[in-house]
Amino acid sequence: MDSVASLMARSAGAADLRVGLVDGPVMVGHPGLSRAKIKWSCPMDVAERDADDVAALHATSTAGVLVAGRRSGALGICPGITLVTRSVFRSPAARSAGTATWIELADALVELADAGARIVNMSLSLAAGTSKEHRAVQDALDYVAAHGVIVVAAAGNEGTIDSTVVTRHRSVLPVVAYNRQGRPGRMSNIGRSIGQRGVGVVADGLMSLGAHGTLRAFGGTSAAAAVATGALALILSELPKTTPEELISAMKGAPSHRTSVVPPLMNAWRAFESLLAARR
Repeated sequence: MDSVASLMARSAGAADLRVGLVDGPVMVGHPGLSRAKIKWSCPMDVAERDADDVAALHATSTAGVLVAGRRSGALGICPGITLVTRSVFRSPAARSAGTATWIELADALVELADAGARIVNMSLSLAAGTSKEHRAVQDALDYVAAHGVIVVAAAGNEGTIDSTVVTRHRSVLPVVAYNRQGRPGRMSNIGRSIGQRGVGVVADGLMSLGAHGTLRAFGGTSAAAAVATGALALILSELPKTTPEELISAMKGAPSHRTSVVPPLMNAWRAFESLLAARR
Protein backbone atom coordinates (compact mmCIF):
# COMPACT_ATOMS: atom_id res chain seq x y z
CA MET A 1 0.00 0.00 0.00
CA ASP A 2 2.98 2.36 0.38
CA SER A 3 3.24 2.75 -3.39
CA VAL A 4 -0.45 3.68 -3.60
CA ALA A 5 -0.05 6.15 -0.72
CA SER A 6 2.68 7.92 -2.69
CA LEU A 7 0.31 8.37 -5.62
CA MET A 8 -2.45 9.57 -3.28
CA ALA A 9 -0.12 12.22 -1.90
CA ARG A 10 0.37 13.51 -5.44
CA SER A 11 -3.22 13.46 -6.72
CA ALA A 12 -6.88 12.88 -5.87
CA GLY A 13 -7.68 12.05 -9.49
CA ALA A 14 -8.98 14.07 -12.42
CA ALA A 15 -12.69 14.94 -12.58
CA ASP A 16 -12.79 14.26 -16.32
CA LEU A 17 -11.55 10.69 -15.86
CA ARG A 18 -14.43 8.23 -15.79
CA VAL A 19 -14.07 4.92 -13.97
CA GLY A 20 -16.80 2.33 -14.42
CA LEU A 21 -18.03 0.08 -11.62
CA VAL A 22 -19.67 -3.23 -12.56
CA ASP A 23 -21.12 -4.38 -9.26
CA GLY A 24 -24.28 -4.06 -7.21
CA PRO A 25 -26.21 -0.87 -6.49
CA VAL A 26 -24.21 1.78 -4.63
CA MET A 27 -25.64 3.50 -1.54
CA VAL A 28 -25.01 6.97 -2.92
CA GLY A 29 -26.53 8.55 0.21
CA HIS A 30 -23.77 7.19 2.43
CA PRO A 31 -22.10 10.15 4.18
CA GLY A 32 -18.71 8.85 3.08
CA LEU A 33 -19.77 9.51 -0.52
CA SER A 34 -21.25 12.95 0.09
CA ARG A 35 -18.69 14.71 -2.12
CA ALA A 36 -18.16 11.92 -4.63
CA LYS A 37 -18.98 12.43 -8.29
CA ILE A 38 -21.11 9.38 -9.08
CA LYS A 39 -23.20 8.92 -12.21
CA TRP A 40 -25.75 6.25 -13.10
CA SER A 41 -28.37 5.73 -15.81
CA CYS A 42 -30.98 3.54 -14.11
CA PRO A 43 -32.63 3.64 -10.65
CA MET A 44 -31.50 0.04 -10.09
CA ASP A 45 -27.87 1.18 -10.23
CA VAL A 46 -28.17 2.81 -6.80
CA ALA A 47 -29.49 1.68 -3.42
CA GLU A 48 -31.14 3.29 -0.44
CA ARG A 49 -28.83 4.41 2.35
CA ASP A 50 -30.05 1.74 4.79
CA ALA A 51 -29.73 -1.19 2.35
CA ASP A 52 -28.05 -4.24 3.85
CA ASP A 53 -28.19 -6.82 1.06
CA VAL A 54 -25.02 -8.49 -0.19
CA ALA A 55 -24.93 -6.71 -3.55
CA ALA A 56 -25.40 -3.19 -2.18
CA LEU A 57 -22.88 -3.68 0.62
CA HIS A 58 -20.25 -5.01 -1.78
CA ALA A 59 -20.74 -2.22 -4.30
CA THR A 60 -20.70 0.49 -1.64
CA SER A 61 -17.53 -0.89 -0.06
CA THR A 62 -15.87 -0.98 -3.48
CA ALA A 63 -16.98 2.57 -4.20
CA GLY A 64 -15.57 3.59 -0.82
CA VAL A 65 -12.11 2.30 -1.68
CA LEU A 66 -12.25 4.39 -4.83
CA VAL A 67 -14.11 7.65 -4.20
CA ALA A 68 -14.98 8.01 -0.51
CA GLY A 69 -13.76 11.15 1.20
CA ARG A 70 -10.26 10.65 2.53
CA ARG A 71 -11.40 11.58 6.04
CA SER A 72 -14.35 9.16 5.95
CA GLY A 73 -12.45 6.19 7.37
CA ALA A 74 -12.51 4.43 3.99
CA LEU A 75 -9.46 4.46 1.73
CA GLY A 76 -10.74 6.89 -0.90
CA ILE A 77 -7.86 6.43 -3.32
CA CYS A 78 -9.18 8.63 -6.14
CA PRO A 79 -12.06 10.79 -4.84
CA GLY A 80 -11.54 13.36 -7.57
CA ILE A 81 -12.52 11.10 -10.47
CA THR A 82 -16.04 10.49 -11.78
CA LEU A 83 -17.43 7.05 -10.93
CA VAL A 84 -20.01 5.59 -13.31
CA THR A 85 -21.83 2.75 -11.59
CA ARG A 86 -23.81 0.01 -13.33
CA SER A 87 -25.50 -2.68 -11.25
CA VAL A 88 -25.70 -6.15 -12.76
CA PHE A 89 -28.40 -7.20 -10.30
CA ARG A 90 -31.73 -6.46 -11.92
CA SER A 91 -34.09 -8.07 -9.39
CA PRO A 92 -34.46 -8.18 -5.58
CA ALA A 93 -33.67 -11.91 -5.61
CA ALA A 94 -30.48 -11.35 -7.58
CA ARG A 95 -29.46 -8.57 -5.20
CA SER A 96 -29.97 -10.77 -2.16
CA ALA A 97 -28.08 -13.69 -3.68
CA GLY A 98 -25.29 -11.49 -5.00
CA THR A 99 -24.95 -13.63 -8.14
CA ALA A 100 -24.96 -12.03 -11.58
CA THR A 101 -25.51 -13.47 -15.05
CA TRP A 102 -22.97 -13.43 -17.85
CA ILE A 103 -25.36 -11.54 -20.12
CA GLU A 104 -25.79 -8.76 -17.55
CA LEU A 105 -22.00 -8.53 -17.31
CA ALA A 106 -21.67 -8.27 -21.09
CA ASP A 107 -24.32 -5.55 -21.26
CA ALA A 108 -22.72 -3.61 -18.40
CA LEU A 109 -19.27 -3.64 -20.00
CA VAL A 110 -20.58 -2.27 -23.28
CA GLU A 111 -22.68 0.40 -21.54
CA LEU A 112 -19.73 1.63 -19.49
CA ALA A 113 -17.46 1.80 -22.52
CA ASP A 114 -20.15 3.83 -24.29
CA ALA A 115 -20.38 6.08 -21.21
CA GLY A 116 -16.72 7.01 -21.61
CA ALA A 117 -15.11 4.90 -18.88
CA ARG A 118 -11.38 4.37 -19.35
CA ILE A 119 -11.14 1.83 -16.54
CA VAL A 120 -13.80 -0.63 -15.40
CA ASN A 121 -13.65 -2.36 -12.02
CA MET A 122 -15.43 -5.69 -11.66
CA SER A 123 -15.55 -8.21 -8.84
CA LEU A 124 -18.54 -10.48 -9.24
CA SER A 125 -19.90 -13.86 -8.38
CA LEU A 126 -21.23 -15.16 -11.69
CA ALA A 127 -23.85 -17.85 -12.20
CA ALA A 128 -22.93 -20.84 -14.36
CA GLY A 129 -23.02 -19.76 -17.98
CA THR A 130 -23.46 -21.41 -21.36
CA SER A 131 -20.91 -21.24 -24.14
CA LYS A 132 -23.16 -18.68 -25.86
CA GLU A 133 -23.15 -16.50 -22.73
CA HIS A 134 -19.38 -16.80 -22.41
CA ARG A 135 -19.10 -15.71 -26.03
CA ALA A 136 -21.24 -12.65 -25.28
CA VAL A 137 -18.77 -11.61 -22.58
CA GLN A 138 -15.85 -12.29 -24.93
CA ASP A 139 -17.48 -10.02 -27.51
CA ALA A 140 -18.10 -7.35 -24.87
CA LEU A 141 -14.46 -7.49 -23.79
CA ASP A 142 -13.40 -7.16 -27.42
CA TYR A 143 -15.65 -4.11 -27.65
CA VAL A 144 -14.21 -2.38 -24.59
CA ALA A 145 -10.68 -3.19 -25.74
CA ALA A 146 -11.42 -1.50 -29.07
CA HIS A 147 -12.52 1.55 -27.07
CA GLY A 148 -9.27 1.68 -25.09
CA VAL A 149 -10.77 0.51 -21.79
CA ILE A 150 -8.88 -1.47 -19.15
CA VAL A 151 -10.96 -3.95 -17.16
CA VAL A 152 -9.66 -4.65 -13.66
CA ALA A 153 -11.08 -7.98 -12.53
CA ALA A 154 -10.91 -9.62 -9.13
CA ALA A 155 -9.50 -13.12 -9.56
CA GLY A 156 -12.02 -14.56 -7.08
CA ASN A 157 -11.90 -16.08 -3.62
CA GLU A 158 -12.57 -19.78 -4.19
CA GLY A 159 -8.97 -20.88 -3.65
CA THR A 160 -8.78 -22.57 -7.06
CA ILE A 161 -6.23 -22.77 -9.87
CA ASP A 162 -8.27 -21.72 -12.86
CA SER A 163 -8.76 -19.21 -15.64
CA THR A 164 -11.85 -17.83 -17.36
CA VAL A 165 -12.84 -15.99 -20.50
CA VAL A 166 -12.44 -12.83 -18.42
CA THR A 167 -8.96 -13.40 -17.00
CA ARG A 168 -7.64 -14.60 -20.38
CA HIS A 169 -8.65 -11.45 -22.26
CA ARG A 170 -6.02 -8.93 -23.37
CA SER A 171 -7.99 -5.95 -22.00
CA VAL A 172 -8.20 -7.43 -18.49
CA LEU A 173 -5.85 -6.96 -15.54
CA PRO A 174 -6.67 -9.82 -13.11
CA VAL A 175 -5.96 -9.05 -9.45
CA VAL A 176 -5.05 -11.47 -6.65
CA ALA A 177 -5.19 -10.55 -2.96
CA TYR A 178 -1.80 -10.77 -1.22
CA ASN A 179 -1.18 -10.92 2.51
CA ARG A 180 1.25 -8.69 4.38
CA GLN A 181 3.97 -11.32 4.01
CA GLY A 182 3.89 -10.78 0.24
CA ARG A 183 2.19 -14.07 -0.63
CA PRO A 184 -1.17 -14.76 -2.28
CA GLY A 185 -4.02 -15.09 0.19
CA ARG A 186 -5.09 -18.67 0.89
CA MET A 187 -8.48 -18.21 -0.79
CA SER A 188 -7.36 -16.18 -3.82
CA ASN A 189 -7.78 -17.86 -7.17
CA ILE A 190 -4.63 -18.20 -9.25
CA GLY A 191 -3.96 -19.63 -12.69
CA ARG A 192 -1.88 -19.37 -15.83
CA SER A 193 -3.64 -16.34 -17.30
CA ILE A 194 -3.77 -14.67 -13.88
CA GLY A 195 -0.05 -15.23 -13.36
CA GLN A 196 0.82 -14.01 -16.85
CA ARG A 197 -1.48 -11.01 -17.09
CA GLY A 198 -2.27 -10.01 -13.51
CA VAL A 199 -0.90 -8.42 -10.36
CA GLY A 200 -1.09 -9.08 -6.65
CA VAL A 201 -2.25 -6.40 -4.21
CA VAL A 202 -2.00 -6.41 -0.41
CA ALA A 203 -5.56 -5.99 0.85
CA ASP A 204 -5.31 -7.05 4.50
CA GLY A 205 -6.92 -4.84 7.11
CA LEU A 206 -8.81 -2.46 4.83
CA MET A 207 -11.90 -0.63 6.06
CA SER A 208 -14.53 0.75 3.73
CA LEU A 209 -18.12 1.96 3.69
CA GLY A 210 -20.87 -0.25 5.11
CA ALA A 211 -24.58 -0.17 5.89
CA HIS A 212 -26.43 2.60 7.74
CA GLY A 213 -23.65 5.14 7.21
CA THR A 214 -21.04 3.03 9.00
CA LEU A 215 -17.70 1.43 8.13
CA ARG A 216 -16.93 -2.26 7.72
CA ALA A 217 -13.95 -4.50 7.07
CA PHE A 218 -13.40 -5.17 3.38
CA GLY A 219 -10.88 -7.62 1.96
CA GLY A 220 -10.16 -10.42 -0.48
CA THR A 221 -9.75 -10.02 -4.21
CA SER A 222 -12.62 -7.50 -4.37
CA ALA A 223 -10.72 -5.06 -2.18
CA ALA A 224 -7.47 -5.83 -3.99
CA ALA A 225 -9.04 -5.12 -7.39
CA ALA A 226 -10.46 -1.81 -6.14
CA VAL A 227 -7.01 -0.76 -4.91
CA ALA A 228 -5.51 -1.59 -8.31
CA THR A 229 -8.28 0.34 -10.07
CA GLY A 230 -7.70 3.36 -7.85
CA ALA A 231 -3.97 3.28 -8.55
CA LEU A 232 -4.59 3.07 -12.30
CA ALA A 233 -7.00 5.99 -12.06
CA LEU A 234 -4.41 8.18 -10.35
CA ILE A 235 -1.78 7.29 -12.94
CA LEU A 236 -4.17 8.01 -15.83
CA SER A 237 -5.14 11.28 -14.20
CA GLU A 238 -1.49 12.34 -14.26
CA LEU A 239 -0.62 10.74 -17.60
CA PRO A 240 -3.87 10.72 -19.60
CA LYS A 241 -2.24 9.75 -22.91
CA THR A 242 -1.01 6.42 -21.54
CA THR A 243 -2.38 3.46 -23.51
CA PRO A 244 -3.98 0.41 -21.87
CA GLU A 245 -1.07 -1.74 -23.01
CA GLU A 246 1.47 0.62 -21.47
CA LEU A 247 -0.46 0.78 -18.21
CA ILE A 248 -0.87 -2.96 -17.83
CA SER A 249 2.80 -3.58 -18.67
CA ALA A 250 3.96 -0.95 -16.18
CA MET A 251 1.71 -2.25 -13.42
CA LYS A 252 3.08 -5.77 -13.79
CA GLY A 253 6.63 -4.46 -13.82
CA ALA A 254 7.80 -7.69 -15.45
CA PRO A 255 8.00 -9.24 -18.92
CA SER A 256 4.70 -10.53 -20.28
CA HIS A 257 6.10 -14.04 -20.85
CA ARG A 258 5.67 -15.14 -17.23
CA THR A 259 4.98 -18.83 -16.72
CA SER A 260 4.04 -18.73 -13.03
CA VAL A 261 0.40 -19.08 -11.95
CA VAL A 262 1.15 -16.42 -9.30
CA PRO A 263 1.27 -12.78 -10.48
CA PRO A 264 3.88 -10.22 -9.39
CA LEU A 265 3.12 -7.84 -6.52
CA MET A 266 1.91 -4.46 -7.79
CA ASN A 267 4.12 -1.44 -7.24
CA ALA A 268 1.99 1.48 -8.41
CA TRP A 269 4.56 4.18 -7.72
CA ARG A 270 7.23 2.35 -9.69
CA ALA A 271 4.75 1.95 -12.55
CA PHE A 272 4.04 5.69 -12.50
CA GLU A 273 7.73 6.60 -12.43
CA SER A 274 8.53 4.30 -15.35
CA LEU A 275 5.70 5.75 -17.45
CA LEU A 276 6.69 9.30 -16.52
CA ALA A 277 10.33 8.67 -17.44
CA ALA A 278 9.29 7.26 -20.82
CA ARG A 279 7.61 10.56 -21.67
CA ARG A 280 10.56 12.80 -20.85
